[in-house]
Amino acid sequence: MTLSRLACAAMIVCALAATGCANTVRGVGKDAANTVDATKAAGKNIANAVE
Repeated sequence: MTLSRLACAAMIVCALAATGCANTVRGVGKDAANTVDATKAAGKNIANAVE
């Protein structure tokens, strides 16, 4: 395998890995948003139970 083909293959692998990381970061953001929403809902439930 020539150096240029090896470099091209390495660039493709890096691009695929970066795409996977972006999806993971996006998923973490969604999970954090869901946690905030659940916490707000729990607070409202507690406030309604006290009244």
